[in-house]
Amino acid sequence: MTKFDRDQFTADCIAANAETDAIGAVREVLTRAVSDPSDVLRGIGEPTSAGMDVLHRSPTLTIFAATWTPRMCLLPHNYEMWAMIGIYTGREDNIFWRETEDGLKSLGANCLFEGDVATLGKDAIHSVTNPLLRFTGGIHIYGGDFFDTDRHSWDPETLEKEPTNGDKVRAMFEAENERFAAANAGP
Repeated sequence: MTKFDRDQFTADCIAANAETDAIGAVREVLTRAVSDPSDVLRGIGEPTSAGMDVLHRSPTLTIFAATWTPRMCLLPHNYEMWAMIGIYTGREDNIFWRETEDGLKSLGANCLFEGDVATLGKDAIHSVTNPLLRFTGGIHIYGGDFFDTDRHSWDPETLEKEPTNGDKVRAMFEAENERFAAANAGP
């Protein structure tokens, strides 16, 4: 049995990001990695809370393992850079959105299962749900510094646009962990 090697994966992504077709090359590395989801799970570990386990952060590339609690939802958001998601455990449901003169409108949806990879362009807007009663984990890769880029999110009820950044995303994950702990606390 092999085990996902975080350091080698990161080095492969950094090298791929330097290629002429960086998005295609990085996607190939990610696709190869999550083609054996159980291998990645052994290397990253079984998710036990919502969070972001950062493997690499630089001005040109951010890589982390993101984990979602059961039934976790993340409001519509953008990245202002290309992004990739490779699922290694669980499932991630996405709704894609577009900005119009009349506000944010839904554009389509897709479901990512274990072993699936999705690529989002610089202008993509999506919301995310883990519909399962167990944790979901995915490797997320961004073509820039995810934590130091001003982006936007949209209120889930009013769809009003508001600024967001890495600190606000971390706070949402912490709030989700509190929700999950409260829901699973004994009587």
